[in-house]
Amino acid sequence: MKIEYRRLSPQEFSLLVPDLVNIYLRAMDYPANIASSRISSWRRDIFHPGFSAIIAVFGDTIIGVAYGFLGHRGYWWDNHLRAFLEQAGTTDEHHEKLASYIELAELHVLPQMQGHGVGKHLLTQLAWNLPADYLLLSTPEVAGEANRAFGLYRSLGFRDVARHVHYPGDRRDYAILAAPLPLPGTETQ
Repeated sequence: MKIEYRRLSPQEFSLLVPDLVNIYLRAMDYPANIASSRISSWRRDIFHPGFSAIIAVFGDTIIGVAYGFLGHRGYWWDNHLRAFLEQAGTTDEHHEKLASYIELAELHVLPQMQGHGVGKHLLTQLAWNLPADYLLLSTPEVAGEANRAFGLYRSLGFRDVARHVHYPGDRRDYAILAAPLPLPGTETQ
């Protein structure tokens, strides 16, 4: 299976967002009626400092996407992250991560293409040469961390920052994880 990985400029990303959001909806099993709000949100993300995006392409089909940007005060996710840390009474080490981090905003692979290393390739290629000390993400909680996403994140050195947190409008529990940069295997890309 020959999969090509391509970095996208912000403009290319914006043009492809409807297709990329479709991957997100399918991977997360979200209803199609949220697509337009997600498209708007993802297009706004290109204006964040340090925006970086990569896609996986098989034949003529985009099968995966990963993107992120520098974490910064005043942004929705950073505000929630800081509030979660305050509520949990977490350590100075966790707060130190907030001084220099990239938010992995999204990492998704079409369900039928999962389990072939596409997500790992997207993540490690996205993480190469990022201008921060840490990469942070949130992922839905799963009993016993028994899914591919947690397995991937743990294999790349991601550790707990906060667990069982809730975002407005979503009833699921989320874990917030962080890994020091560079990720293993990305130092020489």
